[in-house]
Amino acid sequence: MAPTMYQNQIQLEVCDGDTFKLAVDHGKTYLLRLIDVAMQDILFVIVNHQVMVVSTDASYTKPLMVDYISIAPGQTIDVLLEANQPKDHYYMAAKVYSSTAGVTYDNTTTTVLNQYKGRYTPSSPPLPYLPYYNDTAALVNFTGRLRSLARGDHPISVPQNVTHKFLFTVSVNTFPCANDSSARLNGSRLAASVNNISFVSPSIDILQAYYYRIKGVYGNRFPSEPPLKFNYTADYLPLALETPQNGTEVKVIEYNSTVEMVLQGTNVVARTDHPMHLHGTSFYVVGWGFGNFDKKRDPKNYNLVDPPLQNTIAVPKNGWAAVRFQAFNPGVSFMHCHLERQLSWGIEMAFIVKNGPTPDS
Repeated sequence: MAPTMYQNQIQLEVCDGDTFKLAVDHGKTYLLRLIDVAMQDILFVIVNHQVMVVSTDASYTKPLMVDYISIAPGQTIDVLLEANQPKDHYYMAAKVYSSTAGVTYDNTTTTVLNQYKGRYTPSSPPLPYLPYYNDTAALVNFTGRLRSLARGDHPISVPQNVTHKFLFTVSVNTFPCANDSSARLNGSRLAASVNNISFVSPSIDILQAYYYRIKGVYGNRFPSEPPLKFNYTADYLPLALETPQNGTEVKVIEYNSTVEMVLQGTNVVARTDHPMHLHGTSFYVVGWGFGNFDKKRDPKNYNLVDPPLQNTIAVPKNGWAAVRFQAFNPGVSFMHCHLERQLSWGIEMAFIVKNGPTPDS
């Protein structure tokens, strides 16, 4: 993972090829900023030490003591490490979370040494224990406990009344290859989609096309709900659901609109998690669950008091996540999966937020 670390506000570089040693003074507390620069979700632990989560995606959280961290690609998490154990050497360790069955992954556990200063004979560092590589329960057990700080000096503004409600499916798909040219996947190639539309990157920038009113670059009919409704998380799904549409469609919304967006994972082709990232604004993660989202039942359990403010949310395998945000940043906001391979397959879309009424908006 090569996390970036801060000790007394001094950045310490982690160099590939070396086992980095973080020298700590017993009794001091250190701020570590973890940044997942990998192409997978990462599980992170410091042997024999709990850490206190204080921030995610640059937004303060209520202090949360944890034994391990789950972090999505592109996400940042700030934790406080208290050097309160007997002086010795302790591993910091990280490994990949990979929920898709039958897909090869790098099962390496990368390590850093948390090394206490002083004169002593170090013991052999105990090996780290991390949740199993596909332990989805461990993943959501961490993310589901995050809460915004939400107090007088750090207020939050969760949209209570929404003007737009969207349900977006996020899926792995396939496209048939010409003349069955692929020997894999029964003559198909992998694709991915949001609401059954596999995004096609235009040759002209969408913002440029919107600003200069260039026609034919994108469409503005991105569906608010899945065009095909089915049991999204069923164990077995018809092959007819595997092929999406190609398109460059956007969702146009008014300035200062309040949006509720439910991201529903599906088991089309591959049941897996999807770390979804939104450019242009952060969002409040107000709910999540397993199975299919129920619009009558599930909103009753939303956290509208102190949900975490993030810009990346890991939609769990066989599940969904609900977010709310206010559209106060005019222009084009790109949303996509932070798994690079799925981004290249088309699991992305864009919002266009119209200009506001004032020069500043």
